[in-house]
Amino acid sequence: MGLNARIRTRDGWAVPHAVVTVTDMTGAQVVRAGADQDGVVRDATPLAPGPYTVIVTALGYAPTASTALVTARGRTEVGTVVLARRGGAELPPPGTWTMDPAHSSVGAVAQHLGISSVHGRFTDFAGRVEVAEDTGRSGVAAVIRAASIDTGNGMRDRHLRSADFLDVERYPEITYRSTGLSPAGPDRWTVHGALGMRGVVRPVDLDLNYLGTSPDPWGGVRAAFRATAELRREDFAMNYNQVVQAGIAAIGTTLRVELDIQAVRGELPPQA
Repeated sequence: MGLNARIRTRDGWAVPHAVVTVTDMTGAQVVRAGADQDGVVRDATPLAPGPYTVIVTALGYAPTASTALVTARGRTEVGTVVLARRGGAELPPPGTWTMDPAHSSVGAVAQHLGISSVHGRFTDFAGRVEVAEDTGRSGVAAVIRAASIDTGNGMRDRHLRSADFLDVERYPEITYRSTGLSPAGPDRWTVHGALGMRGVVRPVDLDLNYLGTSPDPWGGVRAAFRATAELRREDFAMNYNQVVQAGIAAIGTTLRVELDIQAVRGELPPQA
């Protein structure tokens, strides 16, 4: 007897703070019930047989409405209701997500001689993603060891670690801390934040794609993200360059940052 419903996100997570409101055909409210921690709504209020409107709302999600039919036995089976994030942009469930360096990459691409690209990556980094109930209050913080730069060429890597570029002796860490988050489309976000490198802190926005969640072999849950940004070297006091013929610079003035991040819900397990 009564109302039964399951409230889920698009990728199957429970929405525990959802509220289900049932109105009759005159628009009068007859039932209002909240979801439990599993996103399940159960209410035993008896309803007369006939059609009703079921409205589901939750903070940070677009409301949805549908018609449900109450049977002669007084049972209202709404089934599973899928809520989309307001603005169409999804994030994983609220909580702390710890970056897994073993299954993530932090890379940078620079143009070389104006005709090709040099790819590098940092091998030592850590960070956390905090997803809030109010998604606009979510954030990320990360630290990269500057000396871990690896382009596959030892001589070039030593030069990149020198005072001409990263100056790792004086500035061993590269830091990023977000200051805001705004939706940019389905599964896409703009992360507003500050990047600290070579003793200079500049505002840098990340174009972020949320790729979904999945269980892992260690009994945990992982979320995947891809993010990109473009930096100008001179903004971080990296002014070194070598000019070759026809005025072409050996190294481009811009860097494209490419992040492929896998994060574990909670703390990172030792097996990962």
